[in-house]
Amino acid sequence: MTSAEEENVIDERSDPPVQDGRSTHTAVARPSDRAPDPRDESTGDPTSRGFAEKLRFWRSPAGQPAWARPALLGIAALAAVLFSWNITDEQLSPYYSTAVRSMSVSWKAFLFGAVDPESTLTIDKLAGAFVPQALSARLFGYHPWALVLPQVLEGLVTVLVLYRIGRRWLGPQTGLAAAGLFTLTPVVASLFGHPMEDGLLVLCLVLAADSFQKALLRDTLRPLLWCGVWIGLGFQVKMMQAWTVLPALGLTYLIVAAGPVRRRIGRLAAAGAATLTVSLSWLLLFVLVPAQHRPFIDGTTSDNPFVMAFGYNGVNRLGITLPGSAPSVFNPSDNGADFSRNAAEALGGTAVDQTWTKLVASGFGSQIGWLYPLALTGLVIGLLRYRRAERTDPARAGFVLWGLWLLTFLSVFSAIVVPHTAYLSSLAPPVALLSAGGLVLAVRAVRERSALRWALPLVVVLEVAWTLRLSSWHSSFLPWLSWGVLGAAVLSTLILAVLELRAGTASPEDGQGPRTGQPPVRRGLLPTATSLGMALGIGAIIATPAAWSLSVLDPEHRGSAFDASAGPIPRMVEPGSFGATEKGPGPFGNVHDLEGLAEPTRTIAQYLLERREGRRYVAAIDSWYAIGPYIAATGKPFLPLGGFSGNLPSPTLPETRRMVQDGELKHFLLTAFSLQPGTTFGYGVPAKGELPTIATWVRTNCKDVTAQVLSALAPPPTDQKAAPPADGKAAGGEGAAGGAGGGGAGGGGGGLFLFECS
Repeated sequence: MTSAEEENVIDERSDPPVQDGRSTHTAVARPSDRAPDPRDESTGDPTSRGFAEKLRFWRSPAGQPAWARPALLGIAALAAVLFSWNITDEQLSPYYSTAVRSMSVSWKAFLFGAVDPESTLTIDKLAGAFVPQALSARLFGYHPWALVLPQVLEGLVTVLVLYRIGRRWLGPQTGLAAAGLFTLTPVVASLFGHPMEDGLLVLCLVLAADSFQKALLRDTLRPLLWCGVWIGLGFQVKMMQAWTVLPALGLTYLIVAAGPVRRRIGRLAAAGAATLTVSLSWLLLFVLVPAQHRPFIDGTTSDNPFVMAFGYNGVNRLGITLPGSAPSVFNPSDNGADFSRNAAEALGGTAVDQTWTKLVASGFGSQIGWLYPLALTGLVIGLLRYRRAERTDPARAGFVLWGLWLLTFLSVFSAIVVPHTAYLSSLAPPVALLSAGGLVLAVRAVRERSALRWALPLVVVLEVAWTLRLSSWHSSFLPWLSWGVLGAAVLSTLILAVLELRAGTASPEDGQGPRTGQPPVRRGLLPTATSLGMALGIGAIIATPAAWSLSVLDPEHRGSAFDASAGPIPRMVEPGSFGATEKGPGPFGNVHDLEGLAEPTRTIAQYLLERREGRRYVAAIDSWYAIGPYIAATGKPFLPLGGFSGNLPSPTLPETRRMVQDGELKHFLLTAFSLQPGTTFGYGVPAKGELPTIATWVRTNCKDVTAQVLSALAPPPTDQKAAPPADGKAAGGEGAAGGAGGGGAGGGGGGLFLFECS
């Protein structure tokens, strides 16, 4: 047998038959799962087909049922519709989209993940998450749809790879079910339609699982090394969150991989080295490049990339503060339980309780938790079904892997502050695979009347009870659906119970046979009734999460780029809350040029651009949300002050004064946050460090030109000259520099003040 044939045998394996409680793996799919195919007439080698035959992509490959490929294409089409439905009217995040704009116009900013085109300051994450978006924006121009397009493609690839994983594991039915359930997970339906970094992380983790599965099936090292590479790339996307899957992968390999323990440990060490090398590559780049030739690292006060990755974005979430880490709204010791409340007050959203039970509460549970009972029951069903299998049995290995993955992420997310619903998308692959595997085995048990034949009715009862509980928290959303789900569940349970009781009293002459565990011979209406009962039960299970996922087709329920969610979940950021744009929903709407800016933001931007006169920076701005509209609309270098938290020590006051003296900088846009000592910055974290000092110096030594610049937009003041903004009010009144909604000239709630230094 050739290596290509061996690979096809492995990839096309169906659910291994069970004999005496032990699984025996065959190299050929069951005849019932195969359909006649002209490609099998001679050698069966797909490479012998003509060009015209290869174009028929909708036909299933040899060894798969004829319905498998068309069904997969249908699921992929549904996913494409959900992910791309709002692509031409997309929202942008108020922070990361700014970095994408900078990365799309400057290769240095692209390399370091800088928030400004001049590469003065990085964002508080690694750059890898935004590389696809920046490349798309560079290729197609900076448009909201260009930032969403990579997300849509990442989502489609994830769906297809999940099918491949499920097909190798328990057959094409499992693959299709996993792909479908993943697509119809609310947080997934919203996530891949917005420019967020979590979508790329999910893709990397699923590709890692795909390579890991190959390593187990083939007993070779190369796929395991690729698994490490994919996890390392996932680290470039969301750092230590990608490493959360390592315990599940490592334990599974030690338990079920072939060969002696020493060889298994050695291969894991090699894969771990690959993971570590790829993970740390970007951090080492910062270490090797002198500080004066690279941007300052946000998220730190020490300019240390390791502190940013492992402290600010790592153990800080557990309340452990590493030296040199900037204050974080996600750190329980800094802001902790008050995060959600502070974020909601600052951004106009709704608080999320950060308790140990948050993953089963209404907000998070409605986005990822509809299938919790099915996934956990599926894990139990699988472990029971293959309890006597060999140690290396790949079917049982799948249940071990997905179970450990699910339980690990559930434990971690329960312990830390979860700031965005998008984090929960890492739970979607194991939930989908365990649910799919459990459903397939439960259906087979009913048809074969095995010892697990009562599993499906039990799952239906548990799932519907949980669904009704979650739905009760959102009773105004599709209230009729709960009654339909309950009715379908009752009918399904009654049908399956009656058929089982009737089968239990039937004689062999009835055509059903004794309880031998072998598939009975069905006659008359029994097969139809059984299929109807199972279909009603499965429909009751998936109807509600499917309805929530499909709700993303309604702009009111699609979530946002700040917080992916589907259904009637309040957005953390309401449309127009930053007051920077006049068209499109969301913090920045569809702004990608000056015409997209609302007044007076556009007037200020034009004023600054006309008076740049070759200076290094157009202006310095003291907040990440205020600077965003200007960089997004112009692609020009504005100097960020204070970083995300407002507490960074870069630039210092001496550095700022030097830039003014050397002619690199002339204008400052300052918010009331930095002009009023003692006020809070951002999400309620007090502004410290250099920012208040710089603001005081600017106010003392530079001229306030706010009223002068905006005089054409507002009625002339009654007094001759407005007073300095000592009380946090702009020259023309509070919010005079503000845009729609009183949000300031691109910034939230207190107005921006324009200063000009000579």
